[in-house]
Amino acid sequence: MLLKKQQLNPTKMIAVGYCIIILTGALLLCLPISSRGGNFTPFVDALFTATSATCVTGLVLYDTYTYWSTFGQLILLILIQMGGIGFMTIAISAISLTKRKIGLKDRFVMKESVAAPQVGGIVRLTKFITFGTAFFEGLGAIALSFTLIPKLGVIKGIYFSVFHSISAFCNAGIDLMGAFSPGTSLITLSHNYMFITVIMLLIVIGGLGFFVWSDLVEKRFKYRYYCLHTKLVLSSTIILIVFGTLGIFMFESTGQAFIGKPGSEKFMISLFQAVTPRTAGFNTIDLNLLTDSSQLLIICLMFIGGSPGSTAGGIKTTTFAILVLSIVTVIKRKKSVDCFNRRIDDETLRQVCCILMMYLILIVTATMVIGAIDHIPMKYAMFETTSAMGTVGLSLGITAQMGTISRLIVTALMYLGRVGGITVLLAVANRLPQPAQLPIGKIAVG
Repeated sequence: MLLKKQQLNPTKMIAVGYCIIILTGALLLCLPISSRGGNFTPFVDALFTATSATCVTGLVLYDTYTYWSTFGQLILLILIQMGGIGFMTIAISAISLTKRKIGLKDRFVMKESVAAPQVGGIVRLTKFITFGTAFFEGLGAIALSFTLIPKLGVIKGIYFSVFHSISAFCNAGIDLMGAFSPGTSLITLSHNYMFITVIMLLIVIGGLGFFVWSDLVEKRFKYRYYCLHTKLVLSSTIILIVFGTLGIFMFESTGQAFIGKPGSEKFMISLFQAVTPRTAGFNTIDLNLLTDSSQLLIICLMFIGGSPGSTAGGIKTTTFAILVLSIVTVIKRKKSVDCFNRRIDDETLRQVCCILMMYLILIVTATMVIGAIDHIPMKYAMFETTSAMGTVGLSLGITAQMGTISRLIVTALMYLGRVGGITVLLAVANRLPQPAQLPIGKIAVG
């Protein structure tokens, strides 16, 4: 029996909506017109690819340019855009153009979709997101065209520029660089600093979150007037990029990846590989050449991801920041977690703990199962599962080697990573009446 719209709460609508988009995309990718060879693509492979695009992950079984036709690539691009800014953003923007009244339930769904703090002003925020996305993606495409048009010609260069601008801004990591060398991501253009810088800027801007954009535009450069969320996102993003860059640069100083490269290129590669795990999936160097320390650092960055309400995945920068602040609180023996002269409420702390444990349990379980089924070393399996759950798309090259069961597991992780573990839990759980508070019990921990 089909569920009626009024029976679906906002979290269920988001979860079901993404399922419908993914299944529709998978069916279209199965068609012969979607592949260059004119063959039917196995449904599991099409489902994996459609999920990767919609959940803006970037893990692929086939090289995007050499396997998919122009029609198939456009399907992927549409899925990336819908998954990146959220299907509810597109839906409400379309409704606004028709001058129809947007109901309260749709506003609540939109609030959940972009992690807005309140329902008030959500339609205005939706318009802001749509305009901002078009502006940054358009600007990015123009900047990328200066590199790609001379290499590919006007028509193809513009198409490639638009595709990679959308993919970078939406933190998807799906590329068409197979036109130069299949399966190399951005390695062939790693020496082009302008191209790489534009991609990095698009990744960071897309990963900040829509609410942060709105706060920045409204309050300009008056940092002290920013809301707590914006301050926490900006500070944690800068810290993660700086420490990630320095970490990779130091770990690779004695490794194979930087052999024969000038200092400037070493720095750019380190910077890019610190930015892209949060959570774009492009790479400018063969990740298998990196040392184990760098690979572990990238796993950590993929696990953290971007910021709430953005095109990125992971546990989010704010979750990581609050976890760190909780450690500081315990060390200082304070009664509450404080940040920028504000106290973090208990409900947020419970959600942070829930998110952390869910991600750890799912990633570790999936890693063990995939390793056991396909006899893949734990390092490679954990890199893949963390990349999927964080909707990153980086891989050590085992994606195409996984069997059907492992591909379905990774597909589920990508879906959970994009929709959000708590969203899925709330969507499937029935709301129970709140019981009376029980007496406090003491437990020894640590």
